[in-house]
Amino acid sequence: MITSDRMAAVDANAAALGVSQKQLMESSGNAVARAVREVAPPGAEIAVLAGRGNNGGDAFAAARFLGEAGSGAGAGAGGGGALDRDGAPDREADGPASTGYDLTVYLLGRAETISTDIARENWDALRAAGYDAREVRDSRTLDLGDPDVIVDAMLGTGVAGEPREPERTAVEAVNDSQAAVVAVDVPSGLDADTGEADLAVGADRVVTFHDQKPGLTDYPGTVEVADIGIPAAAERKVGPGDLLSIRRDPDARKGESGRVLVIGGGPYTGAPALAAQASLRAGADLAFVSVPESVKAPIQGYAEDLIVQPYDGDRLTPDRADDLVGTAADYDDVVVIGPGLGDAEETREAVRRFLAEFEGRAVVDADALPVAPEVDTDATLVLTPNRHELAELGGPDVDDLTAHADEIEALAADLGHAVLAKAKDDVITDGETTRICTTGTPGMTVGGTGDTLAGVVAAALATQDPIDAACVAPYVNGRAAERLEDDLGDGLLASDLLEEIPRALWGERDE
Repeated sequence: MITSDRMAAVDANAAALGVSQKQLMESSGNAVARAVREVAPPGAEIAVLAGRGNNGGDAFAAARFLGEAGSGAGAGAGGGGALDRDGAPDREADGPASTGYDLTVYLLGRAETISTDIARENWDALRAAGYDAREVRDSRTLDLGDPDVIVDAMLGTGVAGEPREPERTAVEAVNDSQAAVVAVDVPSGLDADTGEADLAVGADRVVTFHDQKPGLTDYPGTVEVADIGIPAAAERKVGPGDLLSIRRDPDARKGESGRVLVIGGGPYTGAPALAAQASLRAGADLAFVSVPESVKAPIQGYAEDLIVQPYDGDRLTPDRADDLVGTAADYDDVVVIGPGLGDAEETREAVRRFLAEFEGRAVVDADALPVAPEVDTDATLVLTPNRHELAELGGPDVDDLTAHADEIEALAADLGHAVLAKAKDDVITDGETTRICTTGTPGMTVGGTGDTLAGVVAAALATQDPIDAACVAPYVNGRAAERLEDDLGDGLLASDLLEEIPRALWGERDE
C-alpha cells in the first residue's frame, strides 16, 4: 500500500537510481494498453481522455502501444504505426496488425499547457505519427460519440477534490456512456489516499502502478497493480524524493515551522551548540539551548542565533527535570536531549525523570541514550545511536548494520521508538518500516557530525512523522558532507556542515 505523496517520492528516488520518468511512463503506457486489449474486441472504438499531467502522458504512451497492436492509428486516425528514432512515422515498418482499433485521443486543454516535458513528448509523438489526437479547448464541444472502451487518464493520484472544468464535463460524459472504462492509476475525481469522491469516474477496471493505493482498497471495479519497473531500492533507500515531504506553508507564522529545545552541555559546550544551529539550518524557527550556568558564556559565543537558557550548576541534575518539562510543554518544543551532557549518574537520573514526564517529541542522542530503554514514557522519541551505542541498547554489535537491519527493526519494535542507527550506511526503522541511508563521506568520522544530525532530525520532527524525520535527516547531513568533499576531504569539520545543510535540503529538492 502506498500513498500519493510516498509514490511521488519513490518516483523521484527511482530517477536518482537511473530509472527515468520517461522509462516509467513507457512501462505504464504498456500496462494500460495490455488492460485495454483485454476488454476491447478487434475493431473496437476506443476513446482516450487525457489530462495535461503525467497521468495524461501515460495515456499518450498507451495510445501509441494500442496503435501498434491495432491499426497503427485506426480507421479515424489517419494512419501511423511504428515510430522512427525521431518520433516520426517509420515508413519502412510493417503494416498494422488486424485488430484495427478506431482510436481517438482527447487532450483536455491546449497542448502548450501540458505540464511536463515527458508528457509533451508523448503527445508530440502521437501527432507526428498521424494519430487522431485532438485538443478539447472548450468542454462544451466534447463529443465522445459511442465508443466501446474509454481510457480515463484525466486526473492522477496527486489531484483531489471535485473536478473542475473541463474535467467535470468529461467525467459526466464518461459516466453517461455505455462504454467499458479503464482508469489509469486512479479513477479521475477519486482521492487515491482516502477513496473519497464528490464526483468521480466509475471505472470498470483500474490499472494502478507499482503498489495498491489506499483509496482503491474497497473500490467496486477490478483493480490491477502493474509492475512498471521501479526498483525495490527506490523504496528501501532514502533518496532525494524523500525531501519532497519537506514543505513550508507560505503563510506560516514564527514558531509554526518548529521550535527546538536542546538540553545538553556541562562537560562539553560544542555539541549542544552544533545541534541547535543545525536545527535552525534545517528549518526550525527558533532554537533554545538549556545548559548549566557554567557553560552559558561559551555557548552564547558560538552563534547569536541561539537563545541560551542557563540554570544553576555545572551539570544537569534531577531537580531541573520538572522545569525543563514545563518549558518544553509551554512552547510545544521539539527536544534534543543528550549532546554534551556527560555520563554522571545524577545527570542520567535527570534524563530518566525528564523522559518519564515529557509527552511531546524528542530526539534522544549521545549521553542520554543509555537511559531510553529503562523509561516508560508517553513521549514520541527518535533514538540516534552510533554502532556502539546501538549495541548497548540491545541491538547487534556489528560494523555492517544493513546486514542486520531485521534485528534493528525488532529492537525498535521492542523499544516502541524510532531508531536511527548510525554507521557507514545508516539503518532507520520504527519497528514496521525500515529504510537505509547511504549518503556521507569518510570525513564524517570527525566529532560533532552526530550532533548536527540530531539537530536536523529535530527540525524535521517538528513537521514530520518520526520515521520520515529520521530518514530525511541523515540523507541531508550526509549530502551536506558530500557536497563539501572535493574542497575539504578528510579535513571536514562538523561546523562546516552548517552552511551546507540548507543547500542539501532545499537546493537539491528543487533541482
